[in-house]
Amino acid sequence: MISMVGVFAPFAGLASELLSYATERDDDGSHDIAHILRVFQNAVRIHAAEGGDARILVAAVLLHDCVAVEKNSPMRARASVLAAAKASTVLAGLGWSQRDIDAVAHAITAHSYSANLPPETLEARILQDADRLDAIGMIGAARCFYIAGRLGSGLYDPFDPLATDRPLDDKRFAIDHFEMKLFKLADGFQTKTGRALAGERHERLKMVLALFMDEI
Repeated sequence: MISMVGVFAPFAGLASELLSYATERDDDGSHDIAHILRVFQNAVRIHAAEGGDARILVAAVLLHDCVAVEKNSPMRARASVLAAAKASTVLAGLGWSQRDIDAVAHAITAHSYSANLPPETLEARILQDADRLDAIGMIGAARCFYIAGRLGSGLYDPFDPLATDRPLDDKRFAIDHFEMKLFKLADGFQTKTGRALAGERHERLKMVLALFMDEI
């Protein structure tokens, strides 16, 4: 059986150092080790085409959600800043250079949609793309409904599911989040490879909503 760190090959050594810091809680299935592994796989795929410093990128992937902030928390917009600060402390303790720590911290800070900060390095652009790929497509739809359940939201407004005559409200209805955020993500990808992958997943996400509407 492949070990937990083994699935992060060829960066199992780095994973063995950092995975214990990767998540703060084990009750959030949208920001768990499975999410980190998917983001890692996305990042490795993009990196293979776009280049960049793999060590910086993988460290940023492994630590990008190392501080847990619930989606409905008033601190949500600062989640990536808090994660970057924690990651910096972790890497300093492991003897990383300040230059490399700063590079990882920037990638983590800039990856967040809520933070709304521009990624200024290739590694930051790749991490942002890799993380956002996990918010669209079939996985993105599954995470949307999962988070809605965690927050106690309904699936949809039975009287106006597509918000034709009401304001969109994704705190009340899960499928409102498609229009409020998820359908907007594909236009903001940073790398050529990321944009190509996002286009495929965007179409899948549109299909999910279409099938959902057909069934209701």
